[in-house]
Formats: sequence, structure tokens, C-alpha cells
Amino acid sequence: MAFRFVHAADIHLDSPLRTLALRDAGVGRLIADATREALARIVDICVEERVDALIIAGDLYDGDQTSMKTALFLAGQMRRLEEASVRVYIIRGNHDAASRITRELSFPPNVTLFGGHAQAIEAPRPAGATPVFIHGLSFARPHAPESLLPKFRPPVAGAINIGVMHTSLGGAEGHDVYAPCSIADLDGSGFDYWALGHLHKRAVYPGRCAIVMPGNPQGRDINEAGPRSVTLVSIDDARTVAMEERLTSIAEFARAEVDLGGAQSRAEVAERLHKSLATLRQGVGSQHLVARLRLGGATAMAGWARRDADRLLAEAMAAAQRLDNCFIDRVEIGADLRDVAPVAMASDADPTHELERLISERVLPSEAFAVAARTALSDMVGQLPPELRDAFDPANDAERDELIATLAREGAADALACLQADAAEQDA
Repeated sequence: MAFRFVHAADIHLDSPLRTLALRDAGVGRLIADATREALARIVDICVEERVDALIIAGDLYDGDQTSMKTALFLAGQMRRLEEASVRVYIIRGNHDAASRITRELSFPPNVTLFGGHAQAIEAPRPAGATPVFIHGLSFARPHAPESLLPKFRPPVAGAINIGVMHTSLGGAEGHDVYAPCSIADLDGSGFDYWALGHLHKRAVYPGRCAIVMPGNPQGRDINEAGPRSVTLVSIDDARTVAMEERLTSIAEFARAEVDLGGAQSRAEVAERLHKSLATLRQGVGSQHLVARLRLGGATAMAGWARRDADRLLAEAMAAAQRLDNCFIDRVEIGADLRDVAPVAMASDADPTHELERLISERVLPSEAFAVAARTALSDMVGQLPPELRDAFDPANDAERDELIATLAREGAADALACLQADAAEQDA
């Protein structure tokens, strides 16, 4: 008889969704509890699929939580699983290690919370079924600079062995190093399945055993875009592993490129925004879409878009309201959004046209500008808070110069748009 379980990780209960869309109070009410709703959906899957167990591979909480409302909600979800005869196996991750609730909350008897020493716990099985052992080890402290793999007990002979670990593996962008280990070492451990946590992007690693990082079940900002899920797993008596991804995200972040090429009016811009959002919405399976739009193309509306950012955002929000549960995170101006000026304004006699030519042909390509820009960037980075420096401190000179070029082009376009608007108002 197969052993069936749901593998989840990095739920981060009550972690706020970081999006400008939440400045709207109505949107805030709809998706502020998204991480809780994601956990409830995970429990729904467990109950509907009649699985044997739910495995949570760390970071059930988001940090030093003190809310008893969170504790009561979690206890209620665990009781739902107890009533459905679903066992729950939880390890603490780096965020859980700092949580007060982790230490204070009493779970129902169906829940096993692994401690700071490696354990191998046998799961209840029908008579005659292949034994199943769940191996786990929690973070005792918020930091784990060394691999935890050597601390795990060896696999039990003649049984299905499932390891549960919170680890950064070999490292990943946007994640600090925690309990690092290699895929090769996990694959050679003799286990049948490794239920991992910590990295928020889903990944399945091929090898002799199944090694899965399910990602977080609810994205929290545009850098965690796309559908979020858990993994439904079945391991039969021959130790053959079958896996299925199940959607859990309540709100899904997504990006869309909007081509405004040839647009001549605000109404046409609004329609392009709506069409792009409608196409994006069709491909999103989550209940809510939070979209970030990036505008590009050659259009007579480029100056307006750069100059009147508040009106542009209002148009985007109005376009989103025409769709079900669709919200705007941000509207960005792409470096390729450029102006197609009317013929009368595009002559060499027009001073803004002449200034645009001088900037693009003489200023931006010059070495003097490059030297001044590098100095200005260095000075600016030194004054930023530590948590913001990496975004403006590229790893090498080539990336630094590309960043400067992009910012310079966008800045010049914004300045010219303002000048053209002032000129138009004076002529009027």
C-alpha cells in the first residue's frame, strides 16, 4: 500500500504581501491574509486526497511572532487534520527558530515537531505495509552555517525513508546560506525522498532518490512571481515515487510587457493596458492577480506616460478593475519607451529636439559623462542603507556601466518629457 503525503515548506504565516496594490484598503482586506488562506488550502488538499501525512519542511512562521490569533488559527488547522486522521511532521527552519509561538503553542497529538537532535520516527501503517520512517532535524538557532546532513540517522533497512531538511543547498540568489549541502550528497544518502525547504522557488532534482524543494505556497512580492504550490507525493511498496504539483497561491504576482507602439491617445493607452492584463489574467490560475506592467514602444504618448505617472497608474488601475480580482502592483517605464513627436515639433528648429540629439549623440556616449556617472553612483551607494546597496552595487564593471546607461537613458527621457510639456503649455 502506497504512503501518500503532501510536502510543503516556507508557509511564513502572517508574512505581509509586499505590493503597492495594498495601498488600496479593499485590496488589503482581500489578500492580507493570503498566507493563512494558503495553509487552509494545503489542509484542504490533505483532507480531499485522504493522504497519510503532511510534511512541513521549515519556516511555518515568519519570525518572532507574538499573535495568539495566529496560534489559534494554526491550532484549528491542525485539528482539521487530526479529525481526518492525517499525521503532521514539522521541522523548524531559520525563521521558526526565532518564533515565540514555536515554543509556546501546544499541538494536537497528530503533530510531530522535530527537535534539535536528529530523529527517525516511524509513521503509522496498516498491517503488512512497508514501514515508513520520517527523518527530521530542526534548527535550534536562527543560523546554521554548517551542513546538517551528517547529523541525520542512517536510513532504516527494508523501509521507506523520507528525510526532512531546511537548507539553502549550494546557495541561491536572494537567500542567505543555511545548512548548506550538495544534491550529490543527498542523492547518495540512501533515502527515498528528501523533503526540503528554504528556497522559495520550486525545484525537482533528478537522481536515484527524489529531491524536492516545493517553494513557498504563497508568493509575497513580484520577486516571487508565478504560481505557488505544494507537492503531492506517493511512494509505493517498491519505493517508486510519484509526484504531482498542486496550486495553493491565493494571490499570484506576474509581470507583463505592454507595447504602446503607435498609440496616439490616453484612450488607446488604456485599451492596450486592458488587453495586456486580460491576456495575463487568462494564464493565472490563482484567485487574485497582482500585476506589474512595463511599458515600451515608440508612441506619441511616451512624454505623457513619463510626465503624468499618477494618471498613468490610474489608467492601469481602471483597466484592472474591468477584470475579476486583478490589481496593479506597479507601472514601470521601459528604457525602450520613446517618443514619436508630431512633425511640427520634430524639426531641428525645436530646442527640445535639438537637446535630445545632443544628449543622445554627445553627452551619453562621452567618457567624461561615464566618469562623472560612476563617481555619482559610488557616492550614492555609500549613502544608502545597507539593505538597499546591493540593488545599486553591481558585481562587475560591465554590469555597473550597463546600469548607468539604463538609468541615464530613462532619466534623459523623463527630463525631455517635462520640457516638452512645459513648452506645450506655454504655446497654448
